[in-house]
Amino acid sequence: MLTSNTCIKLAEPEFVLTRMRILLVIPAYNEAENITSVLSEIHSLRLPADLLVVDDGSSDMTATLAEVAGAKVLRLPFNLGYGAAVQTGLLHAVEAGYDVCVLLDGDGQHDPKYISDLLSAVAAGKADLALGSRFLGRADYAIPFSRRFGIYVFSKLTSLFTHQQITDPTSGFQAIGRRLMKFFASDNYPYDFPDADTLIRLYFAGFKIKEIPVTVRPRLRGESMHGGAKTLYYIYKMLFSILIVLTQRQMLRKGDSDAISNQTHDGPQQFGGDADDSAASSAKTA
Repeated sequence: MLTSNTCIKLAEPEFVLTRMRILLVIPAYNEAENITSVLSEIHSLRLPADLLVVDDGSSDMTATLAEVAGAKVLRLPFNLGYGAAVQTGLLHAVEAGYDVCVLLDGDGQHDPKYISDLLSAVAAGKADLALGSRFLGRADYAIPFSRRFGIYVFSKLTSLFTHQQITDPTSGFQAIGRRLMKFFASDNYPYDFPDADTLIRLYFAGFKIKEIPVTVRPRLRGESMHGGAKTLYYIYKMLFSILIVLTQRQMLRKGDSDAISNQTHDGPQQFGGDADDSAASSAKTA
């Protein structure tokens, strides 16, 4: 497995050599058909990052194949949902002292060539969350109408409440800085669909969000977790979650504004320190 705590050449010239400890987190549920190919493609890029697969109670060989492919694997005892798997990875990243983590799916849809672009935004201090957007970049597959409609609706709602254009609020291809990792690790991450409601919550809490163009491809094999009646449930659940977040607006601003203002700046993020602990602790008020 590739070692961390080394130099990475970022996309922007002024940050050619930035020292970061990087963790790639791949939540996976029954992805035995895809996980080997996904990890092989990541390895081929020779990124100076560690690989962590969070096996969300798979009933197939996902965990075993991930270990054979050179990834560290955390196994959940049963299927807890996507959000719980991601938070498990973020907790590990915080406890192990990583500076930034990148989330990508285990089905092959996220092109790992864009990992460096996501990292650049976080390293430059432009974002606490760098969000990969297939609509600023490219979607190499047909998005079902019901899903495209849901993305459109929540894109408009997210843009309205965050006062910035968000084109792809459902993207799971993200880079997350250390301050935000600590916020998410402090019970501020939903257990199932961390999408528009989470972005609005982050805006109210004072975190910076920036979309980065990426390419999203068809999943390699198997079926998506979205579709059919799940899409209708998703829309209902997300609208309700956004309503809850709106009721917490003042609490989020009061609880995190001081901590975030002391931690956030326009220059490059400094890595390897623990001076940002206050953001995570104050986030518990949410």
